[in-house]
Amino acid sequence: MLHYSGNVYRPPSEAYSLIVQVTLGCSQNKCAFCNMYKDKKFEIVPIDQVMEDLRWARQTYPRIQRIFLADGDALILPTEHLMRILTFIREHIPECERVAVYASPRSILGKTPEDLRMLRENGLAMAYLGLETGNEALLKKINKGVTVAQQIEAGQKLKAAGLTLSVTAINGLSGTEGWEEHAVDTARALNAMLPDYIALLTLRIYTGTPMHRWVQEGSLIMPKPMELIRETHRFLQEIDCPGAVFRSNHASNYLVLAGTLNQDRERLIRQCEDALRGETPLRKYVELGR
Repeated sequence: MLHYSGNVYRPPSEAYSLIVQVTLGCSQNKCAFCNMYKDKKFEIVPIDQVMEDLRWARQTYPRIQRIFLADGDALILPTEHLMRILTFIREHIPECERVAVYASPRSILGKTPEDLRMLRENGLAMAYLGLETGNEALLKKINKGVTVAQQIEAGQKLKAAGLTLSVTAINGLSGTEGWEEHAVDTARALNAMLPDYIALLTLRIYTGTPMHRWVQEGSLIMPKPMELIRETHRFLQEIDCPGAVFRSNHASNYLVLAGTLNQDRERLIRQCEDALRGETPLRKYVELGR
């Protein structure tokens, strides 16, 4: 049986992947909006346990098409450690089409271009990076721990190594103040990265987070649905990422948007405008983790 410690999180697109914990928790785990990984301290899972899990999975499942290496920042592992994992997958799970990880800017920047290319050549195919915002002041406020320039450099570095890059940003992250700067700067940061996938989520407020306290104190005012759609509309006016698959269809989003940039950008903008005129029904807000 696979070893799992605490709550396990994965991107929606990894729903049918084999999830193997190679780290516990997140190496940053201080972001003001996030309540993930609070049940565990960050540490590297012993390599022998990881290999045991992979051997068990190989013996148990006749076909494993995708593998996600959890938890929050698997790329922070030493390159030799990751290479041992990838080599086992390549040799013993040859049908695996994709190995993916969450990656922090610091873990990406800590790898040499040669390290990243070697990992790509040996089976690491995709990395998920949380940009959240391209606005410098807001990035600092939410305690992301890096600058916008570092975020962009990290994304560009992954792309240069041939890895598929999926980036998330958060609609409504600035509240009702500074929303336009957040929207424009986030689009411009993504334009500099040119990711393969862009996921635009909507801010959720979780009990126990600094952001929850800001809402209670009144220093952060949550945007209303139409204000969020206005922000998305402004974001789409600035986005310029040819070929990127764009999704804003998470459970947190009031308006479902999906398309490929830049070819579908005008349609996506029109969908926002239809919603702002009240011509498109919005999804109901679902309370999660408040």
